[in-house]
Amino acid sequence: MSQAPTVHVESVDFVMLYIVGISVILLLGITATMIYFVFKYNRKKGHQPVDIEHNTALEVTWIVIPTILVLSMFYFGYTSFREIRNIPENSFKVEVTARMWKFSFKYENGKQTDTLYVPLNTPVKLEMHSQDVNHAFYIPAFRIKEDIINGKTTYLGFTAKEIGDYDIACAEYCGLNHSAMYSMVKVIPKDKFDQWYNKK
Repeated sequence: MSQAPTVHVESVDFVMLYIVGISVILLLGITATMIYFVFKYNRKKGHQPVDIEHNTALEVTWIVIPTILVLSMFYFGYTSFREIRNIPENSFKVEVTARMWKFSFKYENGKQTDTLYVPLNTPVKLEMHSQDVNHAFYIPAFRIKEDIINGKTTYLGFTAKEIGDYDIACAEYCGLNHSAMYSMVKVIPKDKFDQWYNKK
C-alpha cells in the first residue's frame, strides 16, 4: 500500500469524509422524517396540528447535538489546518514567485527553476510573493493551497512522503491565460536531490 503524498493528505481527507458523512446522515434523516410526517399526520386523515410548547428535552436536544457536531468539525478542521501552518524552523526554504502566467522557484543557493524540486521526507517552507496580480498556489495531490497576494509575502509548508511528480496550479483567476498556469513539483530521494542542488 503506497503512502499518502504528504502527511497532511490523510487528515484533510478524513475531515472531508467526516463532514460529508454527517451531512448525508442529516439529509437522509430529515428527509425521511418529513416524508413520514407528511403521510402520518395528513389533514385528510383528520389530524389537526398541535403546538408544542416548553418542551425542555426537545430544546436541549436541538441545541446540544448541533453544537457538538459543529465543534467537532471545527476541531478536526483546525488540527488539519495547523499541520501546514506550524512549519519547523529547520525547513528547506524555497522562494516562489508568481506572475502572469507562471510560477518560478528560487533556492537558497541561488538556483532558479520553473519546476519545484523537493527532497523526500524533508519539511519544506515556500515563501511566496506575486509580481503582478493575486494568484493562488495549489497542489491538489497534497491538499494544500495558499493565496499569493501582490505586495505581501505568504507561506506554505509540507513534507512530501512519496516520490513522484505532482501538478501545481493557480487556483485564483488571474487573467487571460490563468487556465494554462501550471507547473510541477518533483519529489526525489534526498541523496539525488543533494546531487542536483549542489551541481553547478
